[in-house]
Amino acid sequence: MEWKIELLVVPVADVERAMRFYSEQVGFAVDHDTQIGEVRVVQLTPPGSACSIALGNAIVDAPPGSAQGIQIVVSDIEAARAELADRGVPVSEVQHYDGADRVPGRGGDWNSFVFFNDPDGNGWALQERPARG
Repeated sequence: MEWKIELLVVPVADVERAMRFYSEQVGFAVDHDTQIGEVRVVQLTPPGSACSIALGNAIVDAPPGSAQGIQIVVSDIEAARAELADRGVPVSEVQHYDGADRVPGRGGDWNSFVFFNDPDGNGWALQERPARG
């Protein structure tokens, strides 16, 4: 039996602002934007991902900005960082872990990261996946 993560809820204060950030700046595709009474739900998917995120009001009992450590793997950390920076996302330099410390520059396999936050403070990490041979 396969177990696949399909959807992560990201708690935000302003659904419209968050949708613009994730679609226009981060480059996620807007899958749907639904309003049912007072509840609005927006689903977005990163390019090439099988897992989406959901933004909305009244869909999760968590304060805006409380999602931390959401991770996306990319094949080229420098290119991903440049793409985000070019779109105006405040993004860290490429970093890696030396023990528990984050230090500047690329690391070995699975140890090159870029970090950014959405407008509410939800924390994201891009991690470079080693080339598959």
